[in-house]
Amino acid sequence: MTLEVKVAFLPPLFMFILSLGSESHTLSERFRSPAIRVVSNETTKKAPDVAAEVGRYEDVAKRIIELAVFGAAQNRSYRRLADFTDTIGNRVSGSQNLEMAIKYMYNAMKQDGLDVHLEPVKIPHWVRGKESAEMIKPRTKSLAMLGLGSSVGTPPEGVEAEVLVVQSFEELKRRASEATGRIVVFNQPFTNYPETVAYRGFGASEAAKVGAVATLIRSVTPFSINSPHTGWQTYEEGVKRIPTACITVEDAELMWRLAQNKQKIVVRLVMGAQTLPDADSFNTVAEIRGWQHPEQVVLLSGHLDSWDVGQGAMDDGGGAMISWEALSLIKDLGLRPRRTLRAVLWTGEEQGGVGGQQYFNLHKENISNFDLVMESDLGTFTPMGLQFLGSDAARKVMEEVIKLLAPINVTKLETDAEGTDIFLWMQAGVPGASLHVADSRYFWFHHSEGDTMTVQDPHDMDLCSALWAVVAYVVADLEDMLPRRP
Repeated sequence: MTLEVKVAFLPPLFMFILSLGSESHTLSERFRSPAIRVVSNETTKKAPDVAAEVGRYEDVAKRIIELAVFGAAQNRSYRRLADFTDTIGNRVSGSQNLEMAIKYMYNAMKQDGLDVHLEPVKIPHWVRGKESAEMIKPRTKSLAMLGLGSSVGTPPEGVEAEVLVVQSFEELKRRASEATGRIVVFNQPFTNYPETVAYRGFGASEAAKVGAVATLIRSVTPFSINSPHTGWQTYEEGVKRIPTACITVEDAELMWRLAQNKQKIVVRLVMGAQTLPDADSFNTVAEIRGWQHPEQVVLLSGHLDSWDVGQGAMDDGGGAMISWEALSLIKDLGLRPRRTLRAVLWTGEEQGGVGGQQYFNLHKENISNFDLVMESDLGTFTPMGLQFLGSDAARKVMEEVIKLLAPINVTKLETDAEGTDIFLWMQAGVPGASLHVADSRYFWFHHSEGDTMTVQDPHDMDLCSALWAVVAYVVADLEDMLPRRP
């Protein structure tokens, strides 16, 4: 999951990711306002008609669930993910590993009998290089660290400076006179991701404004076993660019305690980071074409890129795999919906939804044919429900659809769908859905070496695949597209 985007894409997507739930609330309000309606489908059935139509899919939903959870496809999405991540490893934007991953998935989905193609995308190419951090005073200690995406590097000899430890942007402003020539360490407590990630995103520029030479950010996580977490960060225009990295919760708190005891802290930071020209890449697209309205689309998705640590199994290999698996389940049962089912495995999501932005620009002229857009990017743990954003009439349809998941006890339709890569579609009025899972451990592993196959559970992935397939198939096969306010 990303933080935000390059400057060119900043207005819509960064504000969404930074606020997650709060921006989704804004979108909910927009769905009730005709002002942003760029498409319209005025066909609205009465509630009993909707219930009866959706109810006819009860048997097919049970067949999908049986195949995914108890049948021949049991554990298949997990095995696919393990084979993929064990073969390719992590897949940062612009890397050879990412291009290997795209080729791997293209071939695998082709062999699965799906209609697959690649759509070209230009993506950022930031390279970490060799990096290290060491506390020199008041004692020598190696600091586990990860440079942040888009950071500049240090001089070859590194940067060695006294440290100023603060716990908030407000404290930094109050102590601005102490920051000149220092490395600012942010020891911000974790409250929630949308609030706390602002330090990772903007810490370097805020510190540079008061004369700092580098920043070290406490990793954005509620739990740590000496584990640094990376992620994308953004330099403010017109502000000096200084090196920035994340350190562990433990080391940030250590330096905070030393500072409280009036100890002089000196750190040496070495970073070989550099930004290369944008690289050529692809969004990977697989389809089951609709038999009646092939031009109309239900899109389900996850992102294929990851950070350059761990295996990218949770973020977002799982979301990519269940999107492929949903199509496989439907194909294996010999089902073909009225509309096209399209799985998109996004590229460049971690750099701010770059692949999603370019996909939207390429296909937005056909926006009236997009029935529902779905994204899974908060892990594939035990599913709790489906988040949905759409008109009141569309919500009534989705309330009936989610009832079909009673056999796996996932019948809750929630508000405010989220997803970096589908945000622009939802902003333009297309109904959107995202997977809600038991994600309390998600930020333990997020953007760290801990994001490996060990985090994944085969049964949970089966349940997520079943939910994804049932929702996508039923919506794609209903007589009418989801209704939208004129």
